[in-house]
Amino acid sequence: MNHLRVALESAGDFDEIIDVRTPLEFADDHIPGAINAPVLSDEERVVVGTMYKQVSPFDASRVGAAMVARNIATHLDTMFADRPRNWRALVYCWRGGMRSASMTLMMNMIGWRARQLEGGYKTYRSDVVASLATLPPTLDYIVLAGHTGSGKTRLLHALADAGAQTLDLEGLAVHRGSLLGAMPDASQPSQKSFDTSLIGTLRGFDPGRPVFVEAESRRIGLITLPESLMTAIRGTTRCIEVNVGVDERVELLTQEYGHLLAQPAYFRAQLLRLVPLHGKAVIDQWLTLLENGQQRELSQALITRHYDPAYTRSSRKMLQGLAKALPFVFHPTAQDLRTQAQALLALTSSADSREDKSESDAAPPVPRVDR
Repeated sequence: MNHLRVALESAGDFDEIIDVRTPLEFADDHIPGAINAPVLSDEERVVVGTMYKQVSPFDASRVGAAMVARNIATHLDTMFADRPRNWRALVYCWRGGMRSASMTLMMNMIGWRARQLEGGYKTYRSDVVASLATLPPTLDYIVLAGHTGSGKTRLLHALADAGAQTLDLEGLAVHRGSLLGAMPDASQPSQKSFDTSLIGTLRGFDPGRPVFVEAESRRIGLITLPESLMTAIRGTTRCIEVNVGVDERVELLTQEYGHLLAQPAYFRAQLLRLVPLHGKAVIDQWLTLLENGQQRELSQALITRHYDPAYTRSSRKMLQGLAKALPFVFHPTAQDLRTQAQALLALTSSADSREDKSESDAAPPVPRVDR
């Protein structure tokens, strides 16, 4: 895959990266920074593919070539109409085939300097998958653990604001991770798109500095985290247990789930999914709280009856370092989040210094050799 890495690392030599796949292919995932100039629409690709199988490859190629020519002409008259004479483009399709070759050929005939990405998106995706297996273990993680409603995401954002390296997996997945964690007015990315964003984030970290990350289960909504990342996070001995009072947790959960009151039917459907775990009688009580608009009472019931028991069951198995975790009292609803984050950075730095000194003291003395 060296040719792919070289091509992408030299993408700065190009003015734009052009993805000529269909809009649906592009939406599923694409090389970061690429723009979509499809040479076949989603419907046209289906037509050509069906003709290839049911009629003949020749007829499919003839009809497809006419479609591609018309679409390229449209792009030249619209999307690329204002590109200057010395414009340079890196062009790719699914596997570096006819779609990107056609666009590249036409651009070079015009006088632009265009290059076709060898292997296309397929090779790029293979590189992402390979990197997901090898890159996560190379970083040093400090894991934020704590009960649901402890404001770990707010703390993570405050740490980033204070200059720390942070990996916001829920932000990348566009989901808070719990049963009720779907973001309002925002859908989750595809798995491939998440993987691309994750690799881009990991590659931006300095391996010589720690990366703060929340403890997560393997799945965040519909997104699955790579096994290598889960192993690295669960195996770390560097862990912070975020401690927040119950009242503050209820307040925070009430704030973060407030949008669900505007979607009572959805909220109700999600609560009903918990019947096998808690029984119909308990869920009926929670539904009554929902119907009566008693959001704070519902938040407290979810914390004490659902989230806390789930955390107790899973956390000790999930994190090896939790037994030696540094406790950190956090106030997620306060105004001084950055100041609190700076205090945590000082705490972890002090702990690192003590650990380094302990290792130094434990080292055996070097024997002196008289000459």
